[in-house]
Amino acid sequence: MTSPLPAAISEERLIDIEIKLARQEDLLDSLSQTIYQQQKKITELELLLQGMARRLRQGGDSDNERAAIEHEKPPHY
Repeated sequence: MTSPLPAAISEERLIDIEIKLARQEDLLDSLSQTIYQQQKKITELELLLQGMARRLRQGGDSDNERAAIEHEKPPHY
């Protein structure tokens, strides 16, 4: 004859394990979404950087824009 106590402990342990597993699955989903969003942002920033590098290689801004920037006062004045 088996004691009911070990079965109750096993059921409690099983429930605890299931709860932990559910939390880990939620955490994994959250981390996956975060990684996806970060990768989108990295891709966006890489494209922006490529465009800026291309502009620098082509000589930067036009002469009119460069002249306006040269005569512009810094924000602390």
